Amino acid sequence: MKSMGVDVDSVREYARRHRLRHEQELADWIAVPSVSATGEGMERATPYARELLERSGLSSRVVETGGWPLVVGHAAGPVGSPHVVIYGHYDVQPAGPLEEWHSPPFEASVRAGRMYGRGTGDNKGQHLAQLLALRALRDIHGGPPCSVTVVLDGEEEIGSPHLTGTLAAMREDLAADLAVWSDGPVHDSYEPTVALGVRGVVAFEITVRGAKSPLHSGNWGNVAPNPAWELIWLLSTMRGPDGQVTIDGHDAGVTPLTDAELDAVRALPIDPAAMLAEAGLDRMDTGRGRDVNERLALPTFSINSLTCMDNDEHRTVVPSVAVARCDMRLAGGQRTETVIDAVRAHIGKHLPHAELRFGATMEASRTLPDAPYADLVLRGVTEAHGKQALAVPAMGGSLPIAALTDGLALPCYGIALANVDERNHAPNENLELHRFHQGIVTAASVLSSIGRR
Repeated sequence: MKSMGVDVDSVREYARRHRLRHEQELADWIAVPSVSATGEGMERATPYARELLERSGLSSRVVETGGWPLVVGHAAGPVGSPHVVIYGHYDVQPAGPLEEWHSPPFEASVRAGRMYGRGTGDNKGQHLAQLLALRALRDIHGGPPCSVTVVLDGEEEIGSPHLTGTLAAMREDLAADLAVWSDGPVHDSYEPTVALGVRGVVAFEITVRGAKSPLHSGNWGNVAPNPAWELIWLLSTMRGPDGQVTIDGHDAGVTPLTDAELDAVRALPIDPAAMLAEAGLDRMDTGRGRDVNERLALPTFSINSLTCMDNDEHRTVVPSVAVARCDMRLAGGQRTETVIDAVRAHIGKHLPHAELRFGATMEASRTLPDAPYADLVLRGVTEAHGKQALAVPAMGGSLPIAALTDGLALPCYGIALANVDERNHAPNENLELHRFHQGIVTAASVLSSIGRR
């Protein structure tokens, strides 16, 4: 049975008419802290997320996971219509240094057309736009043009450790045709974007210890081992001057981009000089010889921070400890378990007394350009914006989408709604409000396109 038609212009008018109310709902949601890493506000945030689903016409429930719960809602579409899973997350990052915020992180503030606050772009503003699209479709058309199940994750910012197992236990409820998600920014060109995958991640910390306390560098230099030098030498064995990661076996299983994926990458607009200048850079990272878009689909090894735990004091000492916090982004085909084993073996070989602790991990996820519903999702985004949407083979960041693509065998499509400079995870996180309102229209247009299949 063919789904009902949806007048996307009527959704656009609905979003315009209720603009102030929708902005207030976002501000109210930002005012509910939901920091999964510390637990701040989570007990209040879970029922609040459930209430948002109910307001938008979904029957809802809280699903226990062994950690912070999932909030799940469902709305039935016409008989025989596709079933779409919409993934989002209601947890947020810690606020970070309060002195760097221009307004309180959990009090939404509007300045120059942007709403500032923790979670505006990552991810409350984006999943709220999806929910408001469902509400608009209910109010205008009586319901969505296809069956929809919304899954809001409470642990995305700590690596979603319980998501895959919990979704596997819900397999019958999630017997869907595809999944969509809205997270991260649009492409650097600011054009409407559909992401076909995400890179995985393995985060880890290396600690090298020396004496029981810092030692005078004149009295102990050349005698006491220096943990900082040992750590630097170790890191130099892990990535070469040409940018190549030199950890044996870390890239096992990497699947080269298909011709269709390469075509999509090469079609993405990019001005590398402008991109670098906007970030205050005058050079690109060394090596590889590929353009920016292709680099963003490849594995990485990044040093996130280096410290000798000296409280920013310069003392002429041989430090007693040195710490490097790192992450590796994984391309399609890599597995977190393989990368972890490779890192552990490399450090065991080159500096056995170094301590290694792994943090958040997520698997890479990949949906090919010719997968089912890909053309319909692209068409929905294109129609909402009145211009051709870009297809990005892999978003630069990481999300637990493999729980859907690998765990439930669903093709997954990312509909990014946030601005490039959303400052997710940083102080002064923000969302351009015109993108929030446009996101309501885009989400409705995608469901309409899918329903018209």
